[in-house]
Amino acid sequence: MNLFKIALTAALLTATVMVSGCAKTVIDRAIEARSFEDIAKDNEIVIKVNAAMAELETIKASTTIYEQRLLVTGLFDDKAIYERFGKSIRGVAGIRKLYWHAAYLGADVQRKRTDLLSWDEVLVMSTKAQGRLIGTRGVADVNFRVAADTFGTVYLMGRARSKQELDTAIARARDGEGVRKIVNYAFVRP
Repeated sequence: MNLFKIALTAALLTATVMVSGCAKTVIDRAIEARSFEDIAKDNEIVIKVNAAMAELETIKASTTIYEQRLLVTGLFDDKAIYERFGKSIRGVAGIRKLYWHAAYLGADVQRKRTDLLSWDEVLVMSTKAQGRLIGTRGVADVNFRVAADTFGTVYLMGRARSKQELDTAIARARDGEGVRKIVNYAFVRP
């Protein structure tokens, strides 16, 4: 294999991994308790969702996926785009379960609300919550996804090997500054 093909393969692999979760590395994907086929299905769905966002020229939504269970968060200030985006996502083939947590609030209402987190604050909250899972005894962090939204909600998705692991992961995700609520979409499968 020549150097160009190696570089192209690495770039495509990196792009695929980044599409399905920026915080996950190629090594994480390799040791995750899921098949390559399952990960590929997730990537295919996320590519379709990203295409819908591109078509509407919006970056107001954020997605997290695990085993074709798609979480959509975000705050839209344009009702027409919000509704069109929702309709587009609901039409994406292959989604096993849609967790719709995107919301619409007019721009004037958003400016008046002091309780909404900025995009930067949401990213920090999500990253810290995922970070708290790393190194936690009894938690296989590679099998979990964490997301947050502008309302201070942290979402946990993925798979635990036991009820104890799930309870620990929920507690660690909740244990952060500014976390107002936790929504658990993770499940137990030994």
